[in-house]
Amino acid sequence: MIETSDDRAAGQSNAFQGDETGSEAAARPAGAAWRSNELGARLRQRRKVRGLSLQTVSGRAGVSIGLLSQIERGLTMPSVNSLSAICGALEMPVGWLFDPGGNPHEEYVVRAHQRRVLDLGAKGMRKELMTPDDITDIQMMRLIIQPGGSTGNTPYRHETGAKCGTVLRGALGLEIDGRTVVLHPGDSFAFPASALIRFWCEGDDGTEALWIVTPAVY
Repeated sequence: MIETSDDRAAGQSNAFQGDETGSEAAARPAGAAWRSNELGARLRQRRKVRGLSLQTVSGRAGVSIGLLSQIERGLTMPSVNSLSAICGALEMPVGWLFDPGGNPHEEYVVRAHQRRVLDLGAKGMRKELMTPDDITDIQMMRLIIQPGGSTGNTPYRHETGAKCGTVLRGALGLEIDGRTVVLHPGDSFAFPASALIRFWCEGDDGTEALWIVTPAVY
């Protein structure tokens, strides 16, 4: 990802104006797991994976570019409110910033109990991320969809990359650029990320699939 001009400008700024109140500062998380340099590095990595500029994230989160830059560089610790807003702008749960139990991942390996989880309860869907955070060119996830669960009625797409996968259990309904297919265990698929898609659990049993995307999206 090429560094944008607002990234460079914010990196030179020490502005910290009006982004948190005294009560918010008092509400900052405590403990070794909340070390500002590690937290900031993970926020920056997530922003780069999502292809977002500092300006875009600061606008979505309602914090200044200067504060966001300081947080990413480990120069200051955000309040709980600010951190929640930033994670919302980056479309990630706050819990993704921290390793389970405070234990670092092995290089190149994610153990089953260390997977980061995106629980989309409203959509009846759960995504377990199976690849290390620092590998951003590709991402593998275990997709679990409850009966009636789906991505919704509106197709979506990503600008670059590709997607592929295979069904492990149940039946997966998949719409690709207006064409609908139903996939069963052992069936596989692949398509460009720019294709308009939506998917759902087909039938009364739950669906489980292995889903792979390039580049990483979470």
